[in-house]
Amino acid sequence: MSTAVVGTSLSWDYLLDTWRELDVPEGWRPELTVEGIHMTPPPGGPHNLIADLVHRALIGGCPDDCGIFQTQGVGIRQIGGIYVPDFCVAPRAAIPHNSDPVPAEHVLLAVEITSKSTARHDRAKKKWAYAHGSIPRYLLIDQLDDEGPAVTLFVEPIDGVYSKTIRVPFGMPIEIGEPFGIELDTSRF
Repeated sequence: MSTAVVGTSLSWDYLLDTWRELDVPEGWRPELTVEGIHMTPPPGGPHNLIADLVHRALIGGCPDDCGIFQTQGVGIRQIGGIYVPDFCVAPRAAIPHNSDPVPAEHVLLAVEITSKSTARHDRAKKKWAYAHGSIPRYLLIDQLDDEGPAVTLFVEPIDGVYSKTIRVPFGMPIEIGEPFGIELDTSRF
């Protein structure tokens, strides 16, 4: 049985086929969103430096049966979208052995690091999508926040909305919560 995608008559199988057939420039990440195909260019130095620090921190708290994946598509069937977070943490057993996205219900944490080209998308559309996919934790590292560089952890999605938000400015630690049990030091961001 195929699932109709919100706002369209397209089936999930059709969207997966489209995803598999996309031919994109090396390093670019395609996402299938409610609005259409969103292309993200390769990140620059500041983004990559923060990504390195986050990856190192997550290694210490990642459950043994899980992996920390970059450029892994996350399928959110409920909204008919495929998103590619900067990082996602999911059980290794849930990762497809082809180019298909991992189903959102298996993702424990999605992480986005904003850049000029992705900030609005990361702050609103991805937060909405990840909450609709019931991803329990969304960590947004926003070096371009209007109120100053900050890290925000969105938790406990209920009916497509994160019910709790924890925000700290760069320089302050933030607790990621279970099952990670780590405090992310943002002082080097």
